[in-house]
Amino acid sequence: MDLEALRHGNFATLGTAIDDWTKVVGYLKGYEKDAREDLKAKADRAKWAGVNATVSRQFISKTAGEFADALAQATSIRDILRDTRDELVQYRAELNRAIDRGWEKKLSVVGEQGGGFRVFVNVHPEPPNSEQAVKDLRDELQGILTKATTSDSTASRVLRAIAEQADYGFSGVSYKDRDSAAEAMQRADDLAKLAKDPEKMSDAQLREFNATLAKYKDDQLFSARFATQLGAEGTLRFWTEMSDIHMGARDGELKRMEEFQKNLSMTLATATLSDADAMQAWKKDLVDQSNKNFVSDAVNVPGRTVGAYGYQVISSLMHHGKYDAEFLDAYGKQLLKQDMAPAGPPGIGSKNLWHGDNHQLTDLEFGKGNGRDPLVGFMDALSHNAEAATNTFDDKKVLEHVLESARYTDRDASVGRALEAAVMGVGVGEEPDGPAPHTATQVGIMKNVMHMVAQPDGGSDLVSKGLGDSFGNMASAYMPEISRAIAGEGAESIFLTDSEAPNELDPTDTTRFLYEVSQDLNGRAGIIVGQSVYTSSLLEAHIANPSLYDGGPAEAIRTISESSGVIQGIVGHANADAAVAGELASEKDQNDAVKTKGDLFKGIAGAGIGVAAAAFVPQGMVGGVIGATAGGYFGGIAGIAIDRLMEGQQAQGALDRALYQSGRELNDYQSSVRVQTQQSAVDAIEKYGADLPPEATKNQIREAVNEGWTESDRILEDAHARPAA
Repeated sequence: MDLEALRHGNFATLGTAIDDWTKVVGYLKGYEKDAREDLKAKADRAKWAGVNATVSRQFISKTAGEFADALAQATSIRDILRDTRDELVQYRAELNRAIDRGWEKKLSVVGEQGGGFRVFVNVHPEPPNSEQAVKDLRDELQGILTKATTSDSTASRVLRAIAEQADYGFSGVSYKDRDSAAEAMQRADDLAKLAKDPEKMSDAQLREFNATLAKYKDDQLFSARFATQLGAEGTLRFWTEMSDIHMGARDGELKRMEEFQKNLSMTLATATLSDADAMQAWKKDLVDQSNKNFVSDAVNVPGRTVGAYGYQVISSLMHHGKYDAEFLDAYGKQLLKQDMAPAGPPGIGSKNLWHGDNHQLTDLEFGKGNGRDPLVGFMDALSHNAEAATNTFDDKKVLEHVLESARYTDRDASVGRALEAAVMGVGVGEEPDGPAPHTATQVGIMKNVMHMVAQPDGGSDLVSKGLGDSFGNMASAYMPEISRAIAGEGAESIFLTDSEAPNELDPTDTTRFLYEVSQDLNGRAGIIVGQSVYTSSLLEAHIANPSLYDGGPAEAIRTISESSGVIQGIVGHANADAAVAGELASEKDQNDAVKTKGDLFKGIAGAGIGVAAAAFVPQGMVGGVIGATAGGYFGGIAGIAIDRLMEGQQAQGALDRALYQSGRELNDYQSSVRVQTQQSAVDAIEKYGADLPPEATKNQIREAVNEGWTESDRILEDAHARPAA
């Protein structure tokens, strides 16, 4: 900064800009509150159907989010401008005081053309020690100007960087002051410089590197700066070399490297959310590096010619964090094209595709796995980004290939989590802030999955290959659509849902899917708990608001109870058939599975599960989902129902042991269904003081559940071959 510019600086214009931004922040606070508490809240409660239930609600939710992002960005800009103005005013005062002190020592300061300045003695003869006094003043002034220049230039760099993060809308970047933003960018530069020669990194530097990633992994400015400074190719080469340098890590070193890999993965995921031109180029370049062979230059692995393909390196850094959906779409198309290239039936070529070269020694993952199969990391990335997962599996050929490939590879658990995100619209680890009704695309994917599992020539193998747990979660989320498929036409006003395509599931495929998934311990537990929650929520809704169904609550209760008997009957018969085949899990394992699912759903039900949304979420989810029905918010009875499942709370006349927690005898299982349904209805009657006779209602439920149970046996005989007793 020029001496004259600072010395005579008038910062009134900057002050005006700060005042203007302060007004903008004030306005945005009001808009953000209105958008969150009024616009979005009303959209969440609205009884919409069809496109409005999904597209309009999602648009409003995103719009409300834009106001929050705008507020964060505007506040950051205002605070950075204010910090900079205050510092420059301070430096101007320091400069003028220094010049005044120099004048007292007979020294004058003048600016020169080009921005420099000169200090000279303004009397003759010169006082003693004048030469040193000139030097000291010159150094002091230069120090002040350097600080002022840094203040000005870092503010400019940070403000530009914030503005570049989003091509459209707002990035939501938030900093309390200019120094924290500048520090984040400087630390990114420091790490990128270290990463260019990882072999020279000391243990202390590695620990500091990891600590910095952990601190800034969610910081978009830091992450984008780190990635672009290192470059796409440099990023992949860095991780290849780090993997080789720390090959064979054990104990404390292994734990540190696992944490390092996680933090690096999350940092790069955050970086992809940036729309800055440099990051757009980085993402494109990264995809272009997919087929490149990365060979480490580490001295402990000399002479190697085969390292790891770019696909493998990229995917090994995708297990954690939410990557940008457009980036995942672009990368996924190229990766899946490669994975689907081998000739033969769908999926079978994946078995040897990524493990064929015995000379490849690079182990890209610390802990379990070696990173050779890039679909594993990519599927994990999809599990954290529901939009990208839905986009990927919307292609039926891709869905068929990926599911079939799980038979021949170890990617099954990752595939299952990705499918959960695709059909539920909520990523693993996300905290939903409202109902998540299923789109027509999501229902279509679920329908295709159910069809594949329902196939008599090997569909059940997909369940036993490790996907049963995820299939059970998916079935739980689709209880409204499943209930409608089982019940048939005419019960739409009873089986409430906000699904955009509530009647698209095939009844036969649905039956076979439930039966096959129930052969898996965790899959069965998911169906039991999910169906119990949906049934209890429906009963509560119709008892609390009899106008939901024009046939009255008694008829609604009967239909719900019969459906419960059918669905749980299918599960119970599958359990009994497993016993006939000698494949039934131990009672303890069954109890543990039900409790695990109960713990998951209890956390969700605690926030109030609405029967219209019935938006159950994947394993590992935190937070709750609130869904709206025509009659308001429901979910209290669902929590009580889960308690009965988990803790075996007994109603009068109930089983001697906890509900569903043995299931070895078909009669016991059937009794559990009756008791659970009856007690949920009685709980709702008592809660709302409904004009329904409890004992007569329980008897009606008994008859309906038993009829449904009997019907389930007939349906299974028509739809599925079963073992002889």
